[in-house]
Amino acid sequence: MLSLNIQKLVQYGIDTGLTPECERIYTTNLLLDVFHEDEFIQTTEDLGTIDLETVLKELLDEAVARGIIEDSIVYRDLFDTKLMNCLMPRPAQVQSEFFARYEKSPQDATDYFYKLSQDSDYIRRYRVKKDLKWKVPSEYGDIDITINLSKPEKDPKAIAAARNAKASSYPKCLLCVENEGYAGRANHPARENHRIIPITINDSAWGFQYSPYVYYNEHCIVFNGQHVPMKIDEAAFRKLFDFVKLFPHYFLGSNADLPIVGGSILSHDHFQGGHYTFAMAKAPYEQTFTIPGFEDVEAGIVKWPLSVIRIRHKDEQRLITLATRILAKWRAYTDETAFIFAETDAEPHNTITPIARKVGDTFELDLTLRNNITTEEHPLGVYHPHAEYHHIKKENIGLIEVMGLAVLPARLKDEMALLAEYLLDGKDIASNESIAKHASWTAEFASNYTFTRENVDDILRQEVGKVFVHVLEDAGVYKCTPQGREAFMRFIHTI
Repeated sequence: MLSLNIQKLVQYGIDTGLTPECERIYTTNLLLDVFHEDEFIQTTEDLGTIDLETVLKELLDEAVARGIIEDSIVYRDLFDTKLMNCLMPRPAQVQSEFFARYEKSPQDATDYFYKLSQDSDYIRRYRVKKDLKWKVPSEYGDIDITINLSKPEKDPKAIAAARNAKASSYPKCLLCVENEGYAGRANHPARENHRIIPITINDSAWGFQYSPYVYYNEHCIVFNGQHVPMKIDEAAFRKLFDFVKLFPHYFLGSNADLPIVGGSILSHDHFQGGHYTFAMAKAPYEQTFTIPGFEDVEAGIVKWPLSVIRIRHKDEQRLITLATRILAKWRAYTDETAFIFAETDAEPHNTITPIARKVGDTFELDLTLRNNITTEEHPLGVYHPHAEYHHIKKENIGLIEVMGLAVLPARLKDEMALLAEYLLDGKDIASNESIAKHASWTAEFASNYTFTRENVDDILRQEVGKVFVHVLEDAGVYKCTPQGREAFMRFIHTI
């Protein structure tokens, strides 16, 4: 059985282009060595349709049976990555192919690299397809919602192993270039099948890769070759546009550089982008204005729940210069009547979440104004999801959410299924500990519907989407009200 599954895996590598035909025997021998096996029996039978997930599962079961690995999702993931690396081209080969295709077109290069990142199982297609995804109409456009199910839950044995593992600072974080080819450990994922494309932006060395969890189409990560912290400044704007000029079919954005309103990794300078058009990018101007000294730059407030200034020009340098000015003004801006404080107790609060793209021959830069101040009433942040919505979304509103994609916790899948059952049967939601947190929320809308088995799931999805829109409104430093817009314009007049 081992020989058959090795043969299937090698054939998969050849079929997908990961492995050239001339390396069939070499790759087979690499895999035999991983299993400490000296014998190989080749079948002449038709291998049929090769399902990667099935083949890997059977190979992992064999590794467990032989005592090579423990039967744990963490150790299985570490080992199947080692198996896939036996099929992979070396980094130099991937880079050579990428840049050869880039000469034809940037999109041809990214198409190749995205397919390779999936075929290699770095992006686990069979897990990503389990994610729940839907759209919800709103006054701001169609909002994307996803419940992420592609990150496996660690079992207790793996959690204990990670806790007891020897401390290591190599690689320093998940975004460091040293992850390429790294075998991983109990508390750090394997990246042996991972490949990075080196690029130069702002005259410095950066890496281009895809996210293994692909929250949207061609979800990429662009990261500094050095382990340095996130910083929004003039150089950051320049880096965004340098990338967009290299790959004009991609957008690129940055998380803010402060806690609460920033991303999950502030310690390593990086951006996220991709080949997807979010609702925010489609949103029109709500109001346009002219900035003195930049009369040639199109500018306006975007019709969006967060507070977004959009600037457009065919010369990206004009946008970089203006964005730097807006950032400096915002960093220092205080408006007590609007509860905007540049700092309290010497702690800075104002920053920006920027997103760059090219539309036709014109560059665009969206500047989302952020503030991370906290109060006794809102200890997690005034401009953060408020407590009444924490049953759906409690986590930070980072770049991806800012653009209009809710990344919701996996627990919601089972909770929504249970809610559907209780709503259909008229049961008391508050009586069930696992969904009691949703009781007051469902009570607000339940009387508006007649629930059936055909409509209950869709109703719940739409109502979850409405909550996320409210979450985005909470994150807006200026509310979408006449008073909010008046306060927004007070800031704009200072630019």
